[in-house]
Amino acid sequence: MSLEGLKIESFSLGPLGTNAYLLSRPEENRAIIIDPGMNPKPLMKRIEGMQVEAILLTHAHFDHIGGVDEIRKLKGCPVYLHDAEAEWLTNPKYNGSAKWPELGEPIVTDPAEYALDEGQVLKLLDLEIKVKHTPGHSPGSVSFLIGPHLFGGDVLFRLSVGRTDLPGGRGEDLMDSIHDKLFVLPDETIVYPGHGARTTIGYEKENNPYV
Repeated sequence: MSLEGLKIESFSLGPLGTNAYLLSRPEENRAIIIDPGMNPKPLMKRIEGMQVEAILLTHAHFDHIGGVDEIRKLKGCPVYLHDAEAEWLTNPKYNGSAKWPELGEPIVTDPAEYALDEGQVLKLLDLEIKVKHTPGHSPGSVSFLIGPHLFGGDVLFRLSVGRTDLPGGRGEDLMDSIHDKLFVLPDETIVYPGHGARTTIGYEKENNPYV
């Protein structure tokens, strides 16, 4: 695995300011996308001319999947999602888009092509992407570890944690995920959350009031 030449860009998308991440090798016009959210026009413009190898989903809440259908159809790329949320892409009740109609239309897309699971290692973009199952915010939440970079969705934020009051959420599971899966990583690990600013594992261990 080589991180040399890897570019990481973030896009704050949709009414909830959901972070979508574009990981690319610009010299080769190849990329993968993590959590393409609602109103994805800035991201769509950025990937013009790029070969998108995959869409990786940390989980399938509506604000993280709003751009899946458009990008998948445009680029012909597969979607990866944990099996615990296999039905969420096809069902607005599960993904939450039916609950908040004021934020947008119900979101329905085809199922994911590939299932994610704990300990899996994906080989995309000449990277080794380690999958950690980190439930609590939602039952199928996963975090993606690429060298010192952790893409954790809505599990751990800068000075906060993910909410657990949505269907399938559970506070005890969230704390287990944070302490047993994330806080065992090196302190210098950079956390790229589903909302808000980047942080590090070490900073959150020292300063996060919720953990």
